[in-house]
Amino acid sequence: MKIAAASAFDKRKSADVLIVPFWEGAKSAFKENFSSVALEDLLDSGDFKGKLGEVAIFYAAKAKEPRCLLLGLGKKENVSSESLRKAFAAAIKWIREKKLKAVHLLFPDIEEEMAPSILESVLLSNYAFTSLKGESSDDKSPRLIETFLMFGISSQTASQIDHYQTIAESVSLVRDLVNGNADDVTPEMFAKEIPAMLGKKVKTVVFDRKDLEKEGMGLLLAVGQGARYEPCMIQASYRGNPQAKEHILLVGKGITYDTGGLCLKSADNMLTMKCDMAGAATMLAVVKVAAALGLKINVTALAPIAENAIGSKSFKQGDVYRSFSGKTVEILNTDAEGRLVLADAIAYGVKNLKPTLVIDAATLTGAIVVALGEEMSGLFSNDESAAKDLERASQRTGESLWRMPLYDYKDSLRSDIADLANMGGREAGSIKAALFLQEFTGGVPWAHIDMAGPAFLSKPKGYFPTKGTGWGVRLLVDFLEQRAK
Repeated sequence: MKIAAASAFDKRKSADVLIVPFWEGAKSAFKENFSSVALEDLLDSGDFKGKLGEVAIFYAAKAKEPRCLLLGLGKKENVSSESLRKAFAAAIKWIREKKLKAVHLLFPDIEEEMAPSILESVLLSNYAFTSLKGESSDDKSPRLIETFLMFGISSQTASQIDHYQTIAESVSLVRDLVNGNADDVTPEMFAKEIPAMLGKKVKTVVFDRKDLEKEGMGLLLAVGQGARYEPCMIQASYRGNPQAKEHILLVGKGITYDTGGLCLKSADNMLTMKCDMAGAATMLAVVKVAAALGLKINVTALAPIAENAIGSKSFKQGDVYRSFSGKTVEILNTDAEGRLVLADAIAYGVKNLKPTLVIDAATLTGAIVVALGEEMSGLFSNDESAAKDLERASQRTGESLWRMPLYDYKDSLRSDIADLANMGGREAGSIKAALFLQEFTGGVPWAHIDMAGPAFLSKPKGYFPTKGTGWGVRLLVDFLEQRAK
């Protein structure tokens, strides 16, 4: 989509639709001068109230835009970046349903700091995943907006268009990977194709099975040993400020499909498990964005990639496996595999990359979804500064985090025959998973994001037009941008 600032409104060319924003109470919210008898009649009727996300349409055959879409922004005193994202998502949804290609917008009169949220909403809402549709399908051709011109936008906001488009492109990359077939998005695919996707500014190293064996990454190897595809680990580094001591390590869970292993999931619970690599896709995409934007920061992503398959070679419940750190882990449940691959990657990164901060993200536990639902991720951290910075980034981006306690449930992770057990019962499951990961951080400042809810929704919502959301990219890019400053 070509999204741009436009010149004088009265000299505009034709388009399919004009978006005209209003505050609740049908009070105009736009900067440009605009009047229409049909618009006045619609407002006078009282049918359109201007409530958040409300859409009303009138048609004017002789106008430069034959359709005028009135968009409610809600009460002016309650406006926020997130409310604007939600409102414009409703407009883009209607436009895409009508298969319209060219859009004009009278930009609303809002605080400058909120203006980029409209760019975000338009870019994030204008996404489709149709590659798996049949050639004869009516939905094969994605219904996407091609041009989006904004009138009344400030020069400051206009200068940020490329910035947000770069971020949105990486969000779309994550969505493509998460929405794709698990038989296509495999460990082998990650190893072969991800380095090129990340670009030349990112230094990428792929650890194959032999490398993992040499490093002693016994937990990652165990999880992947029953699968058709060999496990691997991808290391993607960008050094935007070589003189700085700060080095942030991002670790993402990369289970390309999770059957649960020998502790087999039910059919319903397995249905969405192609999304279990969302953490790895997110962390790799964040490094891609950091490099593309030229952020003055040093950041590395580690993505341990495996398929947790069921078969004669699957790792076994009750057995003990040695981790990279040297700690041994008794497997009480093979469906608690994500923390195993993360543990090896975190320990490897702490020892060899010397990070000043570790952040991991994973679709880790169903328990966090029970606690927080689909629209919020759980945040666990041993570092107050990092936690507060992530919470601020969450508020700015609308990618919601809720701080969870690292309560001392460590006794539940004890094993009679190993250093640790890989789980400690169903109660406080997300907390115990975080405590397990903390055992491998070596005391380095660390934050863990359990994104099992928002990474893959039960149905599309708002500016997430598909189940795979790309959640976390904007959050972590914002976090890195603030750290870079």
